[in-house]
Amino acid sequence: MITDLLSNLADLAAISIVIWVQWRIGVSILSWSPAKLMRALVAVFWFLIAAGFLLSFHGVNRHVHISPFGRGVLGGVTYLWAFCSTAAFVARRVWLWLANRGSASNFNPERRMLVNAAGNLLAAAPFAMTGFGALIQRTDFHVREVEIPIPNLPRDLHGLRILQLTDIHLGPFLSERDLERVIDESQNLRPHLAVITGDLISMADDPLDACLRQIARLRPDAGILGCMGNHEVYAKVERYTAEQGARLGIDFLRGRSRPLRFGAATLNIAGVDYQRIANRDTYLNGAERLMAPGAVNVMLSHNPDVFPAAARQGYDLTISGHTHGGQVSVEILSQSLNIARFLTPYVYGSYSQSRPSGAAAALYVSRGIGTIGIPVRIGAPPEITLLRLIPA
Repeated sequence: MITDLLSNLADLAAISIVIWVQWRIGVSILSWSPAKLMRALVAVFWFLIAAGFLLSFHGVNRHVHISPFGRGVLGGVTYLWAFCSTAAFVARRVWLWLANRGSASNFNPERRMLVNAAGNLLAAAPFAMTGFGALIQRTDFHVREVEIPIPNLPRDLHGLRILQLTDIHLGPFLSERDLERVIDESQNLRPHLAVITGDLISMADDPLDACLRQIARLRPDAGILGCMGNHEVYAKVERYTAEQGARLGIDFLRGRSRPLRFGAATLNIAGVDYQRIANRDTYLNGAERLMAPGAVNVMLSHNPDVFPAAARQGYDLTISGHTHGGQVSVEILSQSLNIARFLTPYVYGSYSQSRPSGAAAALYVSRGIGTIGIPVRIGAPPEITLLRLIPA
């Protein structure tokens, strides 16, 4: 309940700040040029910004016929402008307030020019960072190999390699050619098993079939298993994704488990559909029945917040995505600052928690491949994840 309240307050505060900044920018532009043409251009610009914002909602997008490319461009420009302009405006105003604090009675023209110049440079920083994040880091795919310690890991599972791909979001800001690069690099890792932890696309009209077709190229020895993300749910394509995936050899585990034999050992993979944060009191309800006695039990869940529930039920490992590692993450005083921390304590990387038996359960949260909202990655580059099981 507290997390939901904080999330809603954070969303409301962010939207309020953006609206206030856009209003101040509009007033400033009109004060510089009160001409009717300029007023009309400003009105058209903010109409397009509002349209781009509304089209980012699934309910609106389903009732408006616009091409994925057009929707993507409009939405991308909207979020890029909102992010950059708001950050630049707030940064400059705070800088000028701090720099000029208490100096009104000691006016120095040269100092004022220096302060204004520094403020302008500070305001330009968000635009420069966003350009880097959109043009370079957004598709700077890297392999991240992670060792996952498992208590009492059977010898036949030592070193087992699990490829994880998540949050692909194939669409206007991740092309099929980009996904081909990801799949080619993933094949080079020669995983024993591949898992796909949701959000193949962002909207209902995104190229889901192309995404499934590319994923099917992986062909690891033990197969490709997956679970549904929140965007499959929002786009209402869960059933289609599962059926088409099955035809291509991708098994989406929707409240099911699948045992895999490796020598004398069993790796039991269970999967659930996206678990809504609002339903946290019933996370993984009934999932304990999907476990296999004597096996190493792995839970695939798009939402990492289920980890405590999975640990209580006895799962050895939970594999998740959803957070994008914050997508925009800034290091300040050795602390990582990103919006995902308002929503979950499990933002990126490895986590552990004790199970009722006393043994440790593990969680890994991947930053994923694609983007949502603003088509930028800053400090949270996309990753191809290779998990290697080792004895604890």
